[in-house]
Amino acid sequence: MKVIQLHKKEQHLIARLQLQKREAQQEAFTLYAPKMLSVCRQYIKDLQNAEETMLNGFLKVFTKINNFQSKGSFEGWIRRIMINESISFLRIKKRMVFVENDTYFEVPIDETNYEDISELQQMIDHLREDLRVVFNLFAIEGYKHHDIAEALNITENTSKLRYRKAKQLLQEQYTKLQNLSYGK
Repeated sequence: MKVIQLHKKEQHLIARLQLQKREAQQEAFTLYAPKMLSVCRQYIKDLQNAEETMLNGFLKVFTKINNFQSKGSFEGWIRRIMINESISFLRIKKRMVFVENDTYFEVPIDETNYEDISELQQMIDHLREDLRVVFNLFAIEGYKHHDIAEALNITENTSKLRYRKAKQLLQEQYTKLQNLSYGK
């Protein structure tokens, strides 16, 4: 019963957004902004730039609301806009250049459970931007390598190599942190 009510509430909110109702825009922003800031923050280190990107994303949500076709979740649609805005921000700032580079090497990495999310976020923040973006898109957002390659204008192999390199670097950082924690 609650799922139906929530779905009807969301449909009603979308209908009001399509009519450009300011109170609906405020409601949507209040409802989704914390999650979407977190999405932008995964890609953009600086909080102010992440906030600016999120606001630009919401502007796009409100102006492109008629493009939402109710084929997936509304939150997922907003999330995709935020990811695309974050990537666009990084490209515009020219802090991230996607260059074909197949010189990375494969190293098998054990899957690791990270207990402290903020610790993991700090480790991800220290990755080079090209590695961080591919890692976030694959590991966190669940994109496929061919979709990442298409979005970033790189080859699928480069996407896979960057993901492995990011994973390797995170594993090394985690090991160093564990050694410091245990006094080794």
